[in-house]
Amino acid sequence: MARRAETIELAVLGLLHEGPMHGYELRKRLNLMLGWGRVLSYGSLYPTLKKMLKGQLIEESTASTPLSRRPKITYQVTEAGTREFERLMSEVGPTAWEDDNFDIRFAFFSSTDMEIRLRVLEGRRMRLQERLDRIQRELSMTQKEADRYAGELQRHGVESVEREVNWLSDLINAERSTPSSTPVPPTTTAETS
Repeated sequence: MARRAETIELAVLGLLHEGPMHGYELRKRLNLMLGWGRVLSYGSLYPTLKKMLKGQLIEESTASTPLSRRPKITYQVTEAGTREFERLMSEVGPTAWEDDNFDIRFAFFSSTDMEIRLRVLEGRRMRLQERLDRIQRELSMTQKEADRYAGELQRHGVESVEREVNWLSDLINAERSTPSSTPVPPTTTAETS
């Protein structure tokens, strides 16, 4: 399982490839990427930035502004940071498709080779299918014992995982049918109607 700091590092490197950013802007963009369930505090971001500065993955520049007593610090990716980002994005092992890391990697799929994207998507689907099988076994064993609300919660879990497995299958099929290395999102029934 990927450590949270490694996931934040990957996201910071990916965002800084778009251009230099202040800490506030990085935090805001990271929170959008991480989603509502995983809010990133400054207490998590700045130690990661300091570690990345020490490792020379990023560098900072300061500029004085007339409205502020403190200089503004802007972060930008270094050549070493670019190489690290490319290395991280080319990994296809279990950390690439685990819950903590998959969303961030997916957000930067446009800078990833199609074969790597396919392997990550297939790994994620396999992991979720294993989870779905386990949840369904547990559901059938506990359905008689669970009250109505616990049963509904379990059913909701099954439906959520089934939806993601179907979504991944659509993405994999779209990747395989597209000759270019640019990912094509699957069409939904609403778009095709």
